[in-house]
Amino acid sequence: MKIIVNIVILVFLGTSVSQAQVLDDYFKIAAENNPGLQAKYREFEAAIQKVEQVNTLPDPNFSFGYFISPVETRVRPQKARFSLTQMFPWFGTLRAQGNAAALMAEAKYQAFLDARNRLYYQVAAAYYPLYELNQWKEIERENIEILESYKTITNKKFENGVGTMVDFLRVDIMLKDATTNLSILNDKEAPLLTRFNKLLNREEDALVTVEDSLVAQALPDNFRKDSLLTNNPVLEELDLKIASSEASEEVAYKQGLPKFGVGLDYAIVGNRPEVELPDNGQDILMPMVSVSIPIFRSKYKAAVKEAQLMQESYSLQKKDFANTLTSNYEMAWFEIQQQQELIELYDQQIQESNQALNLLFTAYSNSGNEFEEVLRMQQQLLKYEKMKATAATQYQIALAKLNYLTAKTY
Repeated sequence: MKIIVNIVILVFLGTSVSQAQVLDDYFKIAAENNPGLQAKYREFEAAIQKVEQVNTLPDPNFSFGYFISPVETRVRPQKARFSLTQMFPWFGTLRAQGNAAALMAEAKYQAFLDARNRLYYQVAAAYYPLYELNQWKEIERENIEILESYKTITNKKFENGVGTMVDFLRVDIMLKDATTNLSILNDKEAPLLTRFNKLLNREEDALVTVEDSLVAQALPDNFRKDSLLTNNPVLEELDLKIASSEASEEVAYKQGLPKFGVGLDYAIVGNRPEVELPDNGQDILMPMVSVSIPIFRSKYKAAVKEAQLMQESYSLQKKDFANTLTSNYEMAWFEIQQQQELIELYDQQIQESNQALNLLFTAYSNSGNEFEEVLRMQQQLLKYEKMKATAATQYQIALAKLNYLTAKTY
């Protein structure tokens, strides 16, 4: 089945919908359906569950013993014994463990936000080539119509003896080239659609609404640069990982301190009928207190050192990412300015090429000469129109990348 991209100007109460509004709809669909983004959110939800796991006391220990042969004490025999013990870590250990897990969960959420922003950029980067494709197809169709009209004109001039067969053949050659180019562009449509729709987790041939014009708005210098290093989720994620490692260092230190345990020991005691004693046969209840002695210190020291090294690692990662972020911003900003200048240039070139083409075609209509120049100028105009469509596409992709780098909210 042939895949068709629907190119329309959406109108609501007489107002055309901008490409930003169309893209916002696709961003929403991608955020709701993309499996990679959903996986990132599940990681965040799983990290939240970790907080409860580390923020509670260890399970109490219960033991039961039964004396197959009752143990005779000086006053009465013991039949069975029950023991219940609860261990308590050093003061503040549970709080530190909970803080470390909570901070790591917040870091996972920031990773999710960055994945969402990156997905928005990927959607935009897949959307705008569809615009470029449609513009190229429309330009090629117009070129074919013009060449067919030239073919008719050169044929009539040849029949009337005021033209040459060479002019007719030149047009025919270029017409075949244009027809083949259009066929190739039609074939290119399917993979572009597939790439875009799969980001939205939709069927490969799902309908995509593509705008028929793009606006390259003028941007102020240092556009959104003030939010580059303040709102970026990756930098926030690394800050939270540093804080989590600091809490983990506190946990490692406190785990190297003694742990306390309290419990009860209950013994079932038999009766000795041959003697009369106070509390004869009465069961025994004995409170107990225990303390762990962490004498093997190397593992605790290693855990503290591990947390300290992770803090240094995250700090270095943050510095490296900030440097990369700044350089990527400058490259994206250069790309935006470059494409904006190219769009202005191509607008002028198209206008002047149209004027030159009209003059050349008028001269050819009158004299029948220099038809080769008419064709050359027609192809030059075609080239500038395609280059303008490409520049407009690259401008929008560069702007989408800059929005990702500066963590624009939608």
